[in-house]
Amino acid sequence: MAAPMLRCARAGRCWSLGSSPRLTRALFAESLSGRVRRQSSAAAQEPRPGAHEWAAVVGLEIHAQISSNSKLFSGSQVTFLAPPNSLVSFFDASLPGTLPAGYQITQQRLPIAVNGSLTYSLGGGARWSPSATKTVRIKQIQLEQDSGKSLHDDTRSQTLIDLNRAGVGLMEVVMEPDMSCGDEAATAVRELQLILRTLGTSQANMAEGQLRVDANISVHHPGEPFGVRTEVKNLNSIRFLAKAIDYEIQRQIEELQNGGKILNETRAFDEKLGCTVSMRDKEGKQDYRFMPEPNLPPLILYDAESLPAAADPQQVVNIDWIRERLPELPSVTRQRLVEQYGILPEHSFALLNEDGLLEFFQNVVKETRTEPKKVIGWILTTFQGYLKQQNLAVSESPISPSLLAELLNLLDCKAISVPAAQQVFEELWHNRGKTPGQIVREKKLELLQNQEELEEICQAVLDKHPQEVTAVKKGNQKVVNKLIGLVRRATQGRADPARIKQILEKQLQ
Repeated sequence: MAAPMLRCARAGRCWSLGSSPRLTRALFAESLSGRVRRQSSAAAQEPRPGAHEWAAVVGLEIHAQISSNSKLFSGSQVTFLAPPNSLVSFFDASLPGTLPAGYQITQQRLPIAVNGSLTYSLGGGARWSPSATKTVRIKQIQLEQDSGKSLHDDTRSQTLIDLNRAGVGLMEVVMEPDMSCGDEAATAVRELQLILRTLGTSQANMAEGQLRVDANISVHHPGEPFGVRTEVKNLNSIRFLAKAIDYEIQRQIEELQNGGKILNETRAFDEKLGCTVSMRDKEGKQDYRFMPEPNLPPLILYDAESLPAAADPQQVVNIDWIRERLPELPSVTRQRLVEQYGILPEHSFALLNEDGLLEFFQNVVKETRTEPKKVIGWILTTFQGYLKQQNLAVSESPISPSLLAELLNLLDCKAISVPAAQQVFEELWHNRGKTPGQIVREKKLELLQNQEELEEICQAVLDKHPQEVTAVKKGNQKVVNKLIGLVRRATQGRADPARIKQILEKQLQ
C-alpha cells in the first residue's frame, strides 16, 4: 500500500496521518506479542467524517543530576562508571538504624520553584528565523533523590541491583504540555541543557545519565479534549527524544484511525528498531503514598526584603544575592555575539551548541586580523567538519586557536590562496609541531607576487590555447574560467585567481 509521510504543521500544531513501512512493521510485531490491545466491540472509536487532522500534545519531565561531589543526604561520592555498589554508604543501602531511608525523598508537594517558563528558538541552524521563537511553561522544579539501578540478566534469570546512583541529587523540571512534536521538545531540552551548564548547576551530560527525559504524549482532533496519554521513559539522547516523540505520535494516530484504543501506559524507546514498546500498564490509580519526612526541616528561601536581620548569610538561601551573581545566559550571549561580531543569528546558535566552540572562536578573533564573519566561516565549516569526521571534541583538536589565527593572517594578507590555506590546515591537523608559516615555506605555497612573471605565464597559456582565446573573443565568457584554471595549474596553485583574471582580461582585449 502507499505510504504517505507524517508531517508536523507547527503553526496549527496539526498532524496529518500517513503510515510508514517501519511503523506498520513495528505495530504488526507489537500486535503479535500481545502489546497492542484493540477494541473488538461495536463501540470502537470511529474517526469523524472528514477528520484527517490531528493535534499532538507533548509534555516533559526532565531529571538533571545536580553538580555535587557527594549524594544528597550522604557523603558517598558521585562518580561515573564506578564499579557496581562501590559508592554506597550504610544510609544509601537503607541498613537498619539509618533514617530517613528506604524510600525516595522528593519535594513533589512543596517544590523549590513554580510557574516558570523557558523560551527557545526552533531551527537554530540554517532554518533559524525570529518567528520560530516559542515558550513552554514550567509547572515546577523540585529536588529529589535518584534511585538505584536494576540490571536484568535474562540468561541466568536474575536481577542484580547497583545502588551507586541511589541518593544522588536530582533536579526535576516539570514542563506543561505546550509542545507538539519531537523537534520542539528536543530544542527545548537543548536550551535547558545550555542554561544548566552555564549556571554550573548540572553538567547535563546525557551520555553519562546526568540528564534524562520522560515524555508524555497524546493526540486528539483539533477542538476536542486531549486524548489518553502515554509516557515514554528514560530518554537519554536529544536525538532519540525527538525520534521517540514523533514515532509515538504517529503510532497513536494510526492506532486510532484503525479503530484501536490508546492505553494509559509507560513505554520505552527501542533505539535499534526506532520505535516505542510497552513496558507497564498505568490504567489503575497509582498510590505513591507520599508522606512528610519528619527528619527533614523545610527548605526556606528568602529575598532581600524577607531576609531576617540576624540571619547568617552562610546558613540561608537569598534569591536576590544569587540573581545578582548569575552568569550571562545563553539567549543573552547569542544576542551579544550577533551585535559584537556582526555574525548571523544561526551562527550564534552553532557556537553555543558545542562545548568549547565559542571560546575557540573568541580566541581566534583576538589573535587575527581577519574579520569575524570570515573566522566563523572557517570554524563552522572547515574546523567543525574535521572534528565531526574524527568524532573529536573541541578540546581534543590538534589545531589551537593561535595556529588557526596565524593561518588566517597569511590568507588575509594575500600571502597564500584559499586552496593553499586548506592544504595548510590539513597539514596542521595531521602533523603536529609545525606552524602555518613553516608549512607554507616547506611546500612553497606562497602566492606569486612578481607581476611580470605572472603575466608571462598567462601569455604562455593563451598562446598554447588559441581555440579558447577565439571562443572568448566571440563572447563566450565561461571559457575564461578554464583559462584561469590552466594558469593556476601552471603556477601549482600559487597565483591568486582574481589577479589571474585581471591579467587575462587585459591580454584578451
